[in-house]
Amino acid sequence: MDSLSGISMFVQVAETRSFTEAGRLLGVSSSAVGKSVARIEERLGVRLFHRSTRSITLTAEGALFLERCRRILGEIEAAEAELSSVVGSPRGRLRISTPQLSALIMPALEGFMTQYPDIELDVDLSDRMVDVIEEGFDAVIRTGVQHDSRLVSRRLGSCGQVLVASPGYLRQHGVPAHPSELVRHACLLHRFPASGKLERWPFQLAASEAEPDLPQTFVSNTIEVLGFLALQNKGLAFLPTFIVRDALASGALQIVLDDFIDQTVTFWILWPASRYASPKLRVFIDYVSEALRI
Repeated sequence: MDSLSGISMFVQVAETRSFTEAGRLLGVSSSAVGKSVARIEERLGVRLFHRSTRSITLTAEGALFLERCRRILGEIEAAEAELSSVVGSPRGRLRISTPQLSALIMPALEGFMTQYPDIELDVDLSDRMVDVIEEGFDAVIRTGVQHDSRLVSRRLGSCGQVLVASPGYLRQHGVPAHPSELVRHACLLHRFPASGKLERWPFQLAASEAEPDLPQTFVSNTIEVLGFLALQNKGLAFLPTFIVRDALASGALQIVLDDFIDQTVTFWILWPASRYASPKLRVFIDYVSEALRI
């Protein structure tokens, strides 16, 4: 059991990149965690971490050991789940990463907390592209095409994307009839956090037509604020329909240049292929798949 305790401490340090934070999560002192990792390194004859006053990073040997340790802990969790009398009542901690789309995500998470009160959620609500394996997430929600062979995925749903503006803005500035007219309009743009690139407005144009050089009236790395500004008569925004569904229904926003745009965004939930899908993870995947109103 001492070896398993050491493995748990090592994994926690690797995932938090901090002896102090690992100790806090495990309920022991940071010095106890440090001594445990040092004993493992002495037994194995290798360094598992590069240590400095500012950071802790895995060595190549540490990264290899981490993957093996996660498999060991996953097998133990699987064995406990099979033998436990509480398999029908999932419990434990789930570390989740989701896009910063609180209006979409939070109702599903709130409903999940109500239905499964014994499951603790540790949620990274941001638009950064996390490394699911290296950062120790149990599951993530993402958009777009998925290429990571280390992950298993389930499609959650798709929705269209539309260019919208408020009636007040359009009364003041006119309704654009062609994408080329956008050079005279206020454009609210999204910048991808991972790449730093501006999201392209995917107009379908004739081969002889050039894409308009959109004014960068306002740029944000999260799209919810663009919807807010559009409602305040500040310009045009290119958004998924689930964000503007209610505003379109009430007339607070209206679609423009619809004939020039035909694009959808797909949401996925992903989890490590090498990790045992515990009861708590399985119920989370199933619940989110049903509850997200995309």
